[in-house]
Amino acid sequence: MKASLDNRLATGAVETRADHVAESLLAEPAPLRPGRPDCLRVALLSYRSDPRVGGQGVFTSNIARALAARGHEVTILSGPPYPDVPEGVALQEIPSLDLFAQPLLGRYALRPRHLKSWTDTAEYFGHVSGKFMEPWSFGQRAAKWLARHADQFDVVLDNQCLADGLLDIQRHLPVLGVIHHPIRRDLEMQLASEPSFKKRLLTRRWYGFLPMQERVARALRHVVTVSSASARDIAHCMGVDEARIRVVPLGVDQATFAPREVEATPQRLRIVTTSSSDVPLKGLRHLLAAFEALMPDWPELELVVVGKPREGPTRDLARRLEAQGRMRFVSGLTTPQLADLYASATLCVTPSLYEGFGLPAIEAMACGTPVVVTDGGALPEVVGDAGLIVRAGCGDALRDAIDGLLRDSEQRAVFAAAGLARVRERYGWDRVGEAYETLLREAVAARADSRSA
Repeated sequence: MKASLDNRLATGAVETRADHVAESLLAEPAPLRPGRPDCLRVALLSYRSDPRVGGQGVFTSNIARALAARGHEVTILSGPPYPDVPEGVALQEIPSLDLFAQPLLGRYALRPRHLKSWTDTAEYFGHVSGKFMEPWSFGQRAAKWLARHADQFDVVLDNQCLADGLLDIQRHLPVLGVIHHPIRRDLEMQLASEPSFKKRLLTRRWYGFLPMQERVARALRHVVTVSSASARDIAHCMGVDEARIRVVPLGVDQATFAPREVEATPQRLRIVTTSSSDVPLKGLRHLLAAFEALMPDWPELELVVVGKPREGPTRDLARRLEAQGRMRFVSGLTTPQLADLYASATLCVTPSLYEGFGLPAIEAMACGTPVVVTDGGALPEVVGDAGLIVRAGCGDALRDAIDGLLRDSEQRAVFAAAGLARVRERYGWDRVGEAYETLLREAVAARADSRSA
Protein backbone atom coordinates (compact mmCIF):
# COMPACT_ATOMS: atom_id res chain seq x y z
CA MET A 1 0.00 0.00 0.00
CA LYS A 2 1.21 3.51 -0.79
CA ALA A 3 0.53 4.70 2.75
CA SER A 4 -0.21 2.80 5.90
CA LEU A 5 -3.77 2.54 7.11
CA ASP A 6 -2.77 4.38 10.27
CA ASN A 7 -1.31 7.28 8.31
CA ARG A 8 -4.45 7.57 6.18
CA LEU A 9 -6.67 7.54 9.25
CA ALA A 10 -4.51 10.00 11.16
CA THR A 11 -4.35 12.52 8.33
CA GLY A 12 -8.01 12.25 7.42
CA ALA A 13 -7.02 11.11 3.91
CA VAL A 14 -9.52 8.26 4.31
CA GLU A 15 -13.06 8.53 5.55
CA THR A 16 -15.56 5.74 6.00
CA ARG A 17 -19.29 5.63 6.47
CA ALA A 18 -21.09 3.69 9.16
CA ASP A 19 -22.34 0.31 8.08
CA HIS A 20 -20.67 0.78 4.68
CA VAL A 21 -20.08 -2.88 4.06
CA ALA A 22 -19.41 -5.29 1.26
CA GLU A 23 -19.90 -4.03 -2.28
CA SER A 24 -18.87 -7.41 -3.70
CA LEU A 25 -20.16 -10.18 -1.47
CA LEU A 26 -19.74 -12.79 -4.19
CA ALA A 27 -16.22 -12.15 -5.43
CA GLU A 28 -16.00 -14.76 -8.18
CA PRO A 29 -19.52 -16.10 -8.74
CA ALA A 30 -19.90 -19.28 -10.73
CA PRO A 31 -22.82 -18.66 -13.11
CA LEU A 32 -25.24 -21.54 -13.40
CA ARG A 33 -26.16 -21.75 -17.10
CA PRO A 34 -26.53 -18.01 -17.85
CA GLY A 35 -29.64 -17.37 -19.88
CA ARG A 36 -30.94 -20.84 -19.09
CA PRO A 37 -34.54 -21.48 -20.13
CA ASP A 38 -35.75 -21.73 -16.53
CA CYS A 39 -34.21 -18.44 -15.39
CA LEU A 40 -36.36 -16.11 -13.32
CA ARG A 41 -37.02 -12.51 -14.28
CA VAL A 42 -36.77 -10.75 -10.92
CA ALA A 43 -37.85 -7.20 -10.05
CA LEU A 44 -35.89 -6.21 -6.92
CA LEU A 45 -37.48 -3.28 -5.07
CA SER A 46 -35.54 -0.95 -2.77
CA TYR A 47 -36.65 2.60 -1.94
CA ARG A 48 -33.02 3.75 -1.36
CA SER A 49 -30.06 1.64 -2.36
CA ASP A 50 -26.66 3.35 -2.12
CA PRO A 51 -24.50 0.90 -0.10
CA ARG A 52 -22.61 3.85 1.39
CA VAL A 53 -25.66 4.97 3.35
CA GLY A 54 -26.52 1.72 5.07
CA GLY A 55 -27.08 -2.00 4.96
CA GLN A 56 -30.22 -1.73 2.83
CA GLY A 57 -28.12 -0.81 -0.20
CA VAL A 58 -25.54 -3.45 0.61
CA PHE A 59 -28.20 -6.15 0.57
CA THR A 60 -29.73 -4.82 -2.65
CA SER A 61 -26.50 -4.87 -4.65
CA ASN A 62 -25.33 -8.20 -3.37
CA ILE A 63 -28.50 -10.25 -3.55
CA ALA A 64 -28.86 -8.92 -7.09
CA ARG A 65 -25.31 -10.07 -7.87
CA ALA A 66 -25.86 -13.47 -6.26
CA LEU A 67 -29.06 -14.11 -8.23
CA ALA A 68 -27.52 -12.90 -11.49
CA ALA A 69 -24.58 -15.23 -10.87
CA ARG A 70 -27.08 -18.09 -10.88
CA GLY A 71 -28.30 -17.12 -14.33
CA HIS A 72 -31.36 -15.04 -13.44
CA GLU A 73 -32.39 -11.73 -14.98
CA VAL A 74 -32.48 -9.12 -12.22
CA THR A 75 -33.75 -5.56 -12.51
CA ILE A 76 -33.35 -3.27 -9.50
CA LEU A 77 -36.17 -0.75 -9.09
CA SER A 78 -34.78 1.90 -6.77
CA GLY A 79 -35.41 5.38 -5.56
CA PRO A 80 -32.49 7.73 -4.90
CA PRO A 81 -29.77 7.44 -3.78
CA TYR A 82 -29.26 4.72 -6.36
CA PRO A 83 -27.27 1.46 -5.94
CA ASP A 84 -23.94 0.26 -7.17
CA VAL A 85 -25.25 -1.90 -10.02
CA PRO A 86 -23.47 -5.25 -10.37
CA GLU A 87 -22.43 -6.51 -13.78
CA GLY A 88 -25.27 -8.30 -15.51
CA VAL A 89 -27.96 -6.51 -13.46
CA ALA A 90 -30.28 -3.78 -14.81
CA LEU A 91 -31.36 -0.64 -12.98
CA GLN A 92 -34.74 1.04 -13.35
CA GLU A 93 -34.61 4.38 -11.56
CA ILE A 94 -37.82 5.36 -9.77
CA PRO A 95 -37.25 9.07 -9.11
CA SER A 96 -38.63 10.69 -5.99
CA LEU A 97 -38.62 14.26 -4.67
CA ASP A 98 -35.37 13.23 -2.90
CA LEU A 99 -36.12 15.78 -0.19
CA PHE A 100 -33.29 14.82 2.16
CA ALA A 101 -30.80 15.78 -0.55
CA GLN A 102 -32.37 19.23 -1.10
CA PRO A 103 -31.31 22.47 0.61
CA LEU A 104 -32.89 22.85 4.05
CA LEU A 105 -33.98 19.20 3.80
CA GLY A 106 -36.42 20.05 1.02
CA ARG A 107 -38.58 22.42 3.04
CA TYR A 108 -38.90 24.77 0.07
CA ALA A 109 -38.72 22.16 -2.70
CA LEU A 110 -42.42 22.12 -3.59
CA ARG A 111 -43.20 23.28 -7.14
CA PRO A 112 -46.58 23.78 -8.88
CA ARG A 113 -45.98 20.67 -11.02
CA HIS A 114 -45.81 18.54 -7.89
CA LEU A 115 -49.42 19.44 -7.06
CA LYS A 116 -50.51 17.56 -10.18
CA SER A 117 -49.38 14.30 -8.55
CA TRP A 118 -51.03 12.97 -5.41
CA THR A 119 -47.87 10.97 -4.61
CA ASP A 120 -45.60 14.03 -4.93
CA THR A 121 -47.98 16.19 -2.90
CA ALA A 122 -48.35 13.64 -0.12
CA GLU A 123 -44.62 12.98 -0.04
CA TYR A 124 -43.82 16.67 0.36
CA PHE A 125 -46.40 17.56 3.01
CA GLY A 126 -45.80 14.38 4.96
CA HIS A 127 -42.06 15.08 4.93
CA VAL A 128 -42.30 18.71 6.09
CA SER A 129 -44.65 17.65 8.88
CA GLY A 130 -42.04 15.20 10.20
CA LYS A 131 -43.08 11.82 8.78
CA PHE A 132 -40.72 9.51 6.89
CA MET A 133 -42.49 9.17 3.56
CA GLU A 134 -40.00 7.38 1.30
CA PRO A 135 -41.30 3.79 1.68
CA TRP A 136 -44.90 4.82 0.90
CA SER A 137 -44.11 7.15 -2.01
CA PHE A 138 -41.67 4.67 -3.56
CA GLY A 139 -44.30 1.93 -3.29
CA GLN A 140 -46.84 4.07 -5.13
CA ARG A 141 -44.43 4.83 -7.97
CA ALA A 142 -43.07 1.28 -8.23
CA ALA A 143 -46.60 -0.15 -8.38
CA LYS A 144 -47.51 2.24 -11.18
CA TRP A 145 -44.39 1.31 -13.16
CA LEU A 146 -44.83 -2.43 -12.66
CA ALA A 147 -48.49 -2.26 -13.66
CA ARG A 148 -47.25 -1.21 -17.12
CA HIS A 149 -44.40 -3.74 -17.23
CA ALA A 150 -45.72 -6.78 -15.35
CA ASP A 151 -45.27 -9.00 -18.40
CA GLN A 152 -41.50 -8.45 -18.18
CA PHE A 153 -41.16 -10.17 -14.79
CA ASP A 154 -41.91 -13.48 -13.12
CA VAL A 155 -41.54 -12.44 -9.49
CA VAL A 156 -40.88 -9.44 -7.21
CA LEU A 157 -38.37 -9.35 -4.35
CA ASP A 158 -39.10 -6.48 -1.94
CA ASN A 159 -36.30 -5.18 0.29
CA GLN A 160 -38.35 -4.04 3.31
CA CYS A 161 -40.30 -1.30 1.53
CA LEU A 162 -43.50 -2.95 2.79
CA ALA A 163 -45.54 -0.18 1.19
CA ASP A 164 -49.23 -0.10 0.31
CA GLY A 165 -48.24 -0.25 -3.35
CA LEU A 166 -46.79 -3.71 -2.76
CA LEU A 167 -50.29 -5.09 -2.27
CA ASP A 168 -51.26 -3.70 -5.68
CA ILE A 169 -48.17 -5.37 -7.13
CA GLN A 170 -49.10 -8.67 -5.48
CA ARG A 171 -52.32 -8.70 -7.51
CA HIS A 172 -50.26 -8.94 -10.71
CA LEU A 173 -47.09 -10.78 -9.64
CA PRO A 174 -45.89 -13.08 -6.85
CA VAL A 175 -44.01 -11.16 -4.16
CA LEU A 176 -41.35 -12.31 -1.69
CA GLY A 177 -40.95 -9.73 1.08
CA VAL A 178 -37.61 -9.34 2.88
CA ILE A 179 -37.92 -8.01 6.44
CA HIS A 180 -34.53 -7.51 8.09
CA HIS A 181 -36.05 -6.67 11.46
CA PRO A 182 -39.22 -4.96 12.73
CA ILE A 183 -38.54 -1.20 12.84
CA ARG A 184 -40.89 -0.95 15.79
CA ARG A 185 -37.92 -2.11 17.90
CA ASP A 186 -36.10 1.09 16.88
CA LEU A 187 -39.10 3.18 17.88
CA GLU A 188 -39.49 1.47 21.25
CA MET A 189 -35.87 2.01 22.21
CA GLN A 190 -35.83 5.60 21.04
CA LEU A 191 -38.97 6.43 23.03
CA ALA A 192 -37.63 4.68 26.13
CA SER A 193 -34.47 6.79 26.10
CA GLU A 194 -36.10 10.18 25.34
CA PRO A 195 -37.19 12.19 28.40
CA SER A 196 -38.71 15.06 26.39
CA PHE A 197 -42.45 14.76 25.74
CA LYS A 198 -42.16 16.98 22.66
CA LYS A 199 -39.35 14.89 21.19
CA ARG A 200 -41.29 11.70 21.85
CA LEU A 201 -44.19 13.14 19.85
CA LEU A 202 -41.83 14.04 17.00
CA THR A 203 -40.33 10.55 17.12
CA ARG A 204 -43.76 8.94 16.87
CA ARG A 205 -44.55 11.17 13.91
CA TRP A 206 -41.32 10.16 12.12
CA TYR A 207 -42.18 6.50 12.54
CA GLY A 208 -45.72 7.03 11.28
CA PHE A 209 -45.04 4.62 8.41
CA LEU A 210 -44.93 1.64 10.78
CA PRO A 211 -48.67 0.79 10.80
CA MET A 212 -48.51 0.61 6.99
CA GLN A 213 -45.50 -1.71 7.04
CA GLU A 214 -47.05 -3.96 9.65
CA ARG A 215 -50.35 -4.15 7.78
CA VAL A 216 -48.62 -4.96 4.50
CA ALA A 217 -46.34 -7.56 6.12
CA ARG A 218 -49.37 -9.47 7.38
CA ALA A 219 -50.90 -9.44 3.90
CA LEU A 220 -47.83 -10.76 2.08
CA ARG A 221 -47.99 -14.40 1.10
CA HIS A 222 -44.22 -15.00 1.26
CA VAL A 223 -41.84 -13.50 3.86
CA VAL A 224 -38.14 -14.06 4.54
CA THR A 225 -35.86 -12.64 7.22
CA VAL A 226 -32.20 -12.85 8.20
CA SER A 227 -32.26 -14.59 11.60
CA SER A 228 -34.46 -16.67 13.85
CA ALA A 229 -34.41 -13.87 16.43
CA SER A 230 -35.72 -11.45 13.83
CA ALA A 231 -38.42 -13.95 12.80
CA ARG A 232 -39.69 -14.10 16.39
CA ASP A 233 -39.73 -10.32 16.64
CA ILE A 234 -41.51 -9.94 13.30
CA ALA A 235 -44.19 -12.31 14.53
CA HIS A 236 -44.50 -10.41 17.82
CA CYS A 237 -44.30 -6.82 16.54
CA MET A 238 -45.91 -7.14 13.13
CA GLY A 239 -48.42 -9.93 13.65
CA VAL A 240 -47.01 -12.17 10.91
CA ASP A 241 -47.54 -15.89 11.48
CA GLU A 242 -44.07 -17.15 12.43
CA ALA A 243 -44.70 -20.40 10.61
CA ARG A 244 -44.82 -18.43 7.34
CA ILE A 245 -41.47 -16.70 7.88
CA ARG A 246 -38.44 -18.30 6.24
CA VAL A 247 -34.94 -17.57 7.55
CA VAL A 248 -31.91 -17.02 5.30
CA PRO A 249 -28.81 -15.44 6.94
CA LEU A 250 -26.85 -12.71 5.18
CA GLY A 251 -23.45 -13.26 3.61
CA VAL A 252 -20.04 -11.65 3.49
CA ASP A 253 -17.52 -11.29 0.66
CA GLN A 254 -14.85 -13.69 1.82
CA ALA A 255 -12.42 -12.59 -0.87
CA THR A 256 -12.37 -8.98 0.35
CA PHE A 257 -13.08 -9.55 4.04
CA ALA A 258 -10.25 -11.96 4.76
CA PRO A 259 -7.18 -12.15 7.01
CA ARG A 260 -4.27 -10.05 5.79
CA GLU A 261 -1.17 -8.31 7.03
CA VAL A 262 -1.98 -4.64 7.67
CA GLU A 263 0.65 -2.10 8.63
CA ALA A 264 -0.24 -0.70 12.05
CA THR A 265 1.33 1.68 14.52
CA PRO A 266 3.77 -0.19 16.78
CA GLN A 267 2.64 -0.66 20.36
CA ARG A 268 -0.88 0.51 19.52
CA LEU A 269 -4.02 -1.41 20.45
CA ARG A 270 -7.15 -0.65 18.46
CA ILE A 271 -10.87 -1.21 19.01
CA VAL A 272 -13.11 -0.78 15.95
CA THR A 273 -16.87 -0.34 16.05
CA THR A 274 -19.54 0.86 13.61
CA SER A 275 -22.30 3.36 14.32
CA SER A 276 -24.39 4.77 11.49
CA SER A 277 -26.21 7.16 13.81
CA ASP A 278 -26.17 8.22 17.44
CA VAL A 279 -29.39 6.46 18.36
CA PRO A 280 -30.05 4.29 21.42
CA LEU A 281 -30.37 1.10 19.36
CA LYS A 282 -26.67 1.18 18.40
CA GLY A 283 -25.49 1.31 22.02
CA LEU A 284 -22.55 3.62 21.28
CA ARG A 285 -22.83 5.46 24.58
CA HIS A 286 -22.22 2.23 26.51
CA LEU A 287 -19.05 1.52 24.53
CA LEU A 288 -17.77 5.08 24.99
CA ALA A 289 -18.33 4.81 28.74
CA ALA A 290 -16.49 1.47 28.81
CA PHE A 291 -13.65 2.87 26.74
CA GLU A 292 -13.25 5.91 28.98
CA ALA A 293 -13.04 3.61 32.01
CA LEU A 294 -10.31 1.55 30.28
CA MET A 295 -8.16 4.50 29.25
CA PRO A 296 -6.08 4.87 32.46
CA ASP A 297 -4.99 1.21 32.38
CA TRP A 298 -4.46 1.12 28.62
CA PRO A 299 -2.68 4.30 27.46
CA GLU A 300 -1.89 2.69 24.08
CA LEU A 301 -5.55 1.86 23.36
CA GLU A 302 -7.52 3.78 20.68
CA LEU A 303 -11.12 3.58 19.51
CA VAL A 304 -12.05 3.98 15.83
CA VAL A 305 -15.76 4.52 15.11
CA VAL A 306 -16.84 3.77 11.55
CA GLY A 307 -19.38 6.51 10.95
CA LYS A 308 -19.79 10.25 10.98
CA PRO A 309 -19.98 12.19 14.24
CA ARG A 310 -23.55 13.31 14.81
CA GLU A 311 -25.31 15.33 17.44
CA GLY A 312 -26.86 13.07 20.01
CA PRO A 313 -26.64 11.86 23.59
CA THR A 314 -23.00 10.72 23.28
CA ARG A 315 -21.58 13.70 21.39
CA ASP A 316 -20.12 15.54 24.41
CA LEU A 317 -18.27 12.44 25.62
CA ALA A 318 -17.09 11.69 22.07
CA ARG A 319 -15.69 15.23 21.71
CA ARG A 320 -13.80 14.82 24.96
CA LEU A 321 -12.26 11.53 23.87
CA GLU A 322 -11.40 12.96 20.45
CA ALA A 323 -9.71 15.96 22.06
CA GLN A 324 -7.49 13.58 24.00
CA GLY A 325 -6.47 11.83 20.79
CA ARG A 326 -7.89 8.52 21.95
CA MET A 327 -10.77 8.05 19.50
CA ARG A 328 -11.71 9.10 15.98
CA PHE A 329 -14.60 8.88 13.56
CA VAL A 330 -13.87 7.81 9.97
CA SER A 331 -16.26 7.80 7.00
CA GLY A 332 -16.14 7.05 3.29
CA LEU A 333 -13.84 4.03 3.15
CA THR A 334 -13.93 1.76 0.15
CA THR A 335 -14.79 -1.83 0.91
CA PRO A 336 -11.13 -2.99 0.79
CA GLN A 337 -10.16 -0.12 3.12
CA LEU A 338 -12.91 -1.10 5.52
CA ALA A 339 -11.61 -4.67 5.48
CA ASP A 340 -8.10 -3.33 6.16
CA LEU A 341 -9.45 -1.44 9.16
CA TYR A 342 -11.15 -4.53 10.59
CA ALA A 343 -7.99 -6.57 10.03
CA SER A 344 -5.87 -3.93 11.81
CA ALA A 345 -8.04 -4.04 14.94
CA THR A 346 -7.12 -5.81 18.14
CA LEU A 347 -10.84 -6.24 18.79
CA CYS A 348 -14.06 -5.35 17.01
CA VAL A 349 -17.02 -4.50 19.24
CA THR A 350 -20.73 -4.42 18.43
CA PRO A 351 -22.40 -2.73 21.44
CA SER A 352 -25.92 -2.62 19.93
CA LEU A 353 -28.97 -3.00 22.11
CA TYR A 354 -30.65 -4.76 19.20
CA GLU A 355 -29.64 -6.13 15.80
CA GLY A 356 -31.70 -8.10 13.33
CA PHE A 357 -28.44 -9.66 12.12
CA GLY A 358 -25.15 -7.77 12.65
CA LEU A 359 -23.08 -7.60 9.45
CA PRO A 360 -20.09 -5.74 10.98
CA ALA A 361 -19.51 -8.63 13.37
CA ILE A 362 -19.21 -11.26 10.63
CA GLU A 363 -17.12 -8.93 8.47
CA ALA A 364 -14.64 -8.60 11.32
CA MET A 365 -14.71 -12.35 11.95
CA ALA A 366 -14.00 -12.93 8.25
CA CYS A 367 -10.88 -10.76 8.64
CA GLY A 368 -9.63 -12.94 11.49
CA THR A 369 -10.35 -10.31 14.16
CA PRO A 370 -11.86 -11.38 17.50
CA VAL A 371 -15.23 -9.83 18.33
CA VAL A 372 -17.13 -8.72 21.40
CA VAL A 373 -20.89 -8.41 20.90
CA THR A 374 -23.94 -7.96 23.10
CA ASP A 375 -26.86 -10.33 23.49
CA GLY A 376 -29.09 -7.81 21.70
CA GLY A 377 -31.38 -9.38 19.12
CA ALA A 378 -29.72 -11.83 16.72
CA LEU A 379 -26.08 -11.20 17.67
CA PRO A 380 -25.67 -14.36 19.81
CA GLU A 381 -27.27 -16.41 17.03
CA VAL A 382 -24.96 -14.93 14.39
CA VAL A 383 -21.69 -15.06 16.36
CA GLY A 384 -22.34 -18.27 18.29
CA ASP A 385 -19.39 -19.42 20.40
CA ALA A 386 -16.91 -17.69 18.07
CA GLY A 387 -16.91 -14.42 20.04
CA LEU A 388 -17.43 -12.99 23.51
CA ILE A 389 -21.06 -12.12 24.27
CA VAL A 390 -22.06 -9.68 27.03
CA ARG A 391 -25.29 -8.21 28.35
CA ALA A 392 -26.72 -5.45 26.15
CA GLY A 393 -26.88 -1.96 27.62
CA CYS A 394 -24.22 -2.59 30.26
CA GLY A 395 -21.06 -0.49 29.99
CA ASP A 396 -19.43 -2.35 32.87
CA ALA A 397 -19.89 -5.70 31.10
CA LEU A 398 -18.32 -4.27 27.94
CA ARG A 399 -15.42 -2.82 29.94
CA ASP A 400 -14.70 -6.12 31.68
CA ALA A 401 -14.96 -8.15 28.46
CA ILE A 402 -12.63 -5.83 26.54
CA ASP A 403 -10.16 -5.63 29.41
CA GLY A 404 -10.06 -9.42 29.75
CA LEU A 405 -9.39 -9.99 26.05
CA LEU A 406 -6.74 -7.27 25.88
CA ARG A 407 -4.90 -9.14 28.65
CA ASP A 408 -5.30 -12.58 27.06
CA SER A 409 -3.70 -12.87 23.62
CA GLU A 410 -4.27 -16.64 23.55
CA GLN A 411 -8.03 -16.24 23.97
CA ARG A 412 -8.06 -13.58 21.26
CA ALA A 413 -6.37 -16.06 18.92
CA VAL A 414 -8.94 -18.73 19.81
CA PHE A 415 -11.84 -16.39 19.02
CA ALA A 416 -10.14 -15.20 15.81
CA ALA A 417 -9.77 -18.76 14.51
CA ALA A 418 -13.28 -19.76 15.57
CA GLY A 419 -14.80 -16.66 13.97
CA LEU A 420 -13.01 -17.26 10.69
CA ALA A 421 -14.16 -20.90 10.60
CA ARG A 422 -17.76 -19.93 11.38
CA VAL A 423 -17.90 -17.37 8.58
CA ARG A 424 -16.43 -19.79 6.04
CA GLU A 425 -18.91 -22.46 7.04
CA ARG A 426 -22.10 -20.35 7.20
CA TYR A 427 -21.93 -16.92 5.59
CA GLY A 428 -21.25 -17.06 1.86
CA TRP A 429 -23.34 -15.07 -0.60
CA ASP A 430 -23.34 -17.96 -3.06
CA ARG A 431 -25.36 -19.94 -0.50
CA VAL A 432 -27.65 -16.95 0.08
CA GLY A 433 -28.32 -16.68 -3.66
CA GLU A 434 -29.19 -20.37 -3.87
CA ALA A 435 -31.60 -20.08 -0.92
CA TYR A 436 -33.32 -17.03 -2.40
CA GLU A 437 -33.66 -18.78 -5.75
CA THR A 438 -35.54 -21.56 -3.99
CA LEU A 439 -37.86 -19.13 -2.21
CA LEU A 440 -38.56 -17.15 -5.37
CA ARG A 441 -39.40 -20.34 -7.26
CA GLU A 442 -41.74 -21.36 -4.44
CA ALA A 443 -43.54 -18.00 -4.72
CA VAL A 444 -43.92 -18.41 -8.49
CA ALA A 445 -45.16 -21.99 -8.14
CA ALA A 446 -47.64 -21.07 -5.41
CA ARG A 447 -49.18 -18.38 -7.61
CA ALA A 448 -49.45 -20.81 -10.54
CA ASP A 449 -51.13 -23.38 -8.29
CA SER A 450 -53.62 -20.82 -6.97
CA ARG A 451 -54.57 -19.81 -10.50
CA SER A 452 -55.08 -23.39 -11.65
CA ALA A 453 -57.13 -24.35 -8.60
